[in-house]
Amino acid sequence: MTSLQQNQKLDISIVVPVHNESGAIAILIDEINNALDGYDFEIIIINDKSKDNTLEVLQNLKPKYPRLRVLNHNKNAGQSRAIYSGVQAANAPIIGTLDGDGQNDPKDLPKLLRQLLRNDAPSNLAMVQGMRLKRQDTKAKKIASKFANNVRQTLLKDGAIDSGCGIKVVKRDAFLALPYFDHMHRYMAALLHQAGFAVEFSEVNHRARETGASKYTNIGRLLAAFTDLFGVIWLGTRRKDNGGFEEV
Repeated sequence: MTSLQQNQKLDISIVVPVHNESGAIAILIDEINNALDGYDFEIIIINDKSKDNTLEVLQNLKPKYPRLRVLNHNKNAGQSRAIYSGVQAANAPIIGTLDGDGQNDPKDLPKLLRQLLRNDAPSNLAMVQGMRLKRQDTKAKKIASKFANNVRQTLLKDGAIDSGCGIKVVKRDAFLALPYFDHMHRYMAALLHQAGFAVEFSEVNHRARETGASKYTNIGRLLAAFTDLFGVIWLGTRRKDNGGFEEV
């Protein structure tokens, strides 16, 4: 990292995890760059040990996009770990996340950012998460997701009707205050509520996948969801509220 990057006063760091997305990533980076015209931002792409030429594509794009930073995992660690790596490396106080498959629309980022930073926002507002009310996925995937979301809402009462939506803006300090675990990105609303933060939601655009393939099967997604769900419930029971503190 250069000293210039360290000293920049950035509005937002965009964090995008990718695995085998060589066909989508160049278009997505260009869309992010255009959507955030007028903002000071950086784009951090985390290559999660892709098996295709995603890393080569990213390296070739760096001269064209000076705001682009590329992190490369030496081992495949999954989406949550990739996001966490990106947030750790980020320089801005606000993080914007997107899935790397191009289904999230970068044009929604400024809207989410304005909602998070508006003058009358709750003082403890930490995240605005997207809601894909018109999902462009297969019928089987939508049914499985709806079932999992209904169960999660019943047990966690986190207000998130679409916990798997990849586009969101969140305050970096709040994100890093959360416990890390695999698949944590699907439980951000619940985790932030448990930590005493407020979360809001906003409808966003969702697009059909044009290239590549989903990294999850419906069965695998459901099994992971239920395992993680009980873990999140357990975490909620182990938190202790100190009522705030001051130095005396």
